[in-house]
Amino acid sequence: MVMRAGLSLALAGLALTLSACASTTESNTGRTATEQLLLARASDKAVEGLVLPLPLGASVFVDDAYFQGEGTRYAVSAIRSGISDAGFSLARNKDEANAVFEIRAGALSLEQMRRVFGIPEMRIPINETLNVVSLPELSVYSHRDRVGVAEFSGFLYEAKTGAPLGAVVPMIGTYRIRSHKAFMVVAWGQQQAQPGQRDPGSSWTEF
Repeated sequence: MVMRAGLSLALAGLALTLSACASTTESNTGRTATEQLLLARASDKAVEGLVLPLPLGASVFVDDAYFQGEGTRYAVSAIRSGISDAGFSLARNKDEANAVFEIRAGALSLEQMRRVFGIPEMRIPINETLNVVSLPELSVYSHRDRVGVAEFSGFLYEAKTGAPLGAVVPMIGTYRIRSHKAFMVVAWGQQQAQPGQRDPGSSWTEF
């Protein structure tokens, strides 16, 4: 009897061990990590090849007073980085600058498009009071595109006199993530952020 009781206790302990679970804590921000990534990458692409109608080495103050909205702080930093990469110096204020670059955002948001090969999910009214019934999707294949869109523009003026120096045509960047699903079950193609292998020193650039 003692042996049988010991065996029962051992089996119970094993069952508890196998049924153990783990829980994680998540923070709920205004936008998901994927949405933030889409906007950040679109902003980076928008400023690639930025050129200003100024002599190289000129000092530029970036005026972002009218550059408002969610995600704009990263975009402003991307614009400042683009100006620096183009060979201009960044001024801390208007008094130290040769020119002021007043920037504005035409777009800094997300678009989504979904294509379905089959019958998409539908909501159908069933009576005169417009009560609806939802019919589930019945598809062989579908894919979803999530696209970050960034469009910036601005104009330059002389810091001391306010005289116009030129306008910068809209800088446009997009970044797309596409995910696929077959038979409404098998999914692939979602974005995954994973640490990569780097050689020593490859994470920085010497100026």
